[in-house]
Amino acid sequence: MSDRFTASDGIAIACYRWGENNPGPVVVLHHGFASNAQSNWVGPGIVEALLQAGRSVLAVDARGHGESDKPHEADRYGERRMARDLLELLESLGLSQVDLFGYSMGAVVSLLVASSSDVVRRLVVGGVGEGVIECGGVDTRLAGRDAIVQALLAADVAAVEHPGAAAFRMFAEYTGADLKALAGQARSLHCEAIALDRIAAPTLVLAGEADVLAAAPRRLADAISGAACRVLPGDHLSVIRQPAFAAAAIEFLKA
Repeated sequence: MSDRFTASDGIAIACYRWGENNPGPVVVLHHGFASNAQSNWVGPGIVEALLQAGRSVLAVDARGHGESDKPHEADRYGERRMARDLLELLESLGLSQVDLFGYSMGAVVSLLVASSSDVVRRLVVGGVGEGVIECGGVDTRLAGRDAIVQALLAADVAAVEHPGAAAFRMFAEYTGADLKALAGQARSLHCEAIALDRIAAPTLVLAGEADVLAAAPRRLADAISGAACRVLPGDHLSVIRQPAFAAAAIEFLKA
């Protein structure tokens, strides 16, 4: 079932629910930059795996992504604003305890939620590593915010010289994203320290062994009290399609 939720600043957020009658805490999914619920969670089979495990699932399209509203102004974006969107949505649905699973940008959003609210029972973050500590969020050491913005707004991807930034542009074109909206988010990427020591929920860090955007994931796990870490075959885009990726998350979340 799909629906739309209006955030406190008037932006409409698309959300999707599956298995509403399944027991236990809802598993909430938050996708990565330039992706959406369909491409990050449905297409790779993660939603279906969660349903087969008997879980109820809620996913969102973050502002600027998927079927949600796509303003172009940078001040409408940022992972902290997305975290607020998620908390407002959960409150509107009367969900006082959920399991939260975020990937890449969505992992940063999830860390912000878990560090500021007790709504999270168990937390899984994928596609991130020590960049959360070094950069305050998505790892921008391979491609900085300005380079990503320039790549997104270039007239043609062929004109983008920065290889790391070009990869973001090519993925955005692949997903059919709104490039100006993504540029707004890129300008507002979270770059401040996240209070990882405040995260009380049991946490699992998942990363692909060849994922350059999730370098040193064990360092991130070590910064969160009691967190576990799993490194699986694959890079940033391929690891989520590995059956072991969904299996590791499901095993952790069922505890």
